[in-house]
Amino acid sequence: MGKVIIDEERCKGCGLCVEICPKHILTIAESTNSFGYQPARVANDEECTGCALCAQMCPDLAIEVYK
Repeated sequence: MGKVIIDEERCKGCGLCVEICPKHILTIAESTNSFGYQPARVANDEECTGCALCAQMCPDLAIEVYK
């Protein structure tokens, strides 16, 4: 089981992590960060396998994954 940490202030809400996640545990938040972006958020972390594809795909380096 993995744990995904998203730095919501760094995230620009591009959605690349949401698209690449094989377990579909990430979504785009309805709320905005201080820059006005809707960041990605973890919707169901129990399903995370710790593959870290989301962190590899993130252009803003806003995601960390721990196993």
